[in-house]
Amino acid sequence: MSWVFWAILSAIFAAATALLAKVGVAHVDSNLATALRTSVVVVFAWGIALALGKHGEMRTLDGRTIFFLAASGLATGLSWLCYFRALQLGPASRVAPLDKLSVPLVLIFAWLLLGEKLNTVAVIGGVLITAGAMVMVFA
Repeated sequence: MSWVFWAILSAIFAAATALLAKVGVAHVDSNLATALRTSVVVVFAWGIALALGKHGEMRTLDGRTIFFLAASGLATGLSWLCYFRALQLGPASRVAPLDKLSVPLVLIFAWLLLGEKLNTVAVIGGVLITAGAMVMVFA
């Protein structure tokens, strides 16, 4: 299946995450809520890796791969901690659009750091996402 299929599924599950998390953080510290959620993700992800027999590939990973995956994990953890705190303090319908400013940020960082091409359509899309988020949050 194409990457588009998986990206759409990701968006659907991300929407479900926001709604479920908003209800979940209502009566608990957001850091504890993040720890609980992360524990579920760890068990689920390792369950999938073990079920598919991918755990053996750990032996073949080089230091650079491990470093970047670990750094990504730290960034994910920080993102989730901030996201859950924002959900606890604000409405999901306003927190989620601000969180999606990650899209134009990825465009910029991928261009600056990874050398990905940035064309007019991508720039316009990034500007529209940013404008849309601002309208949804501040209007």
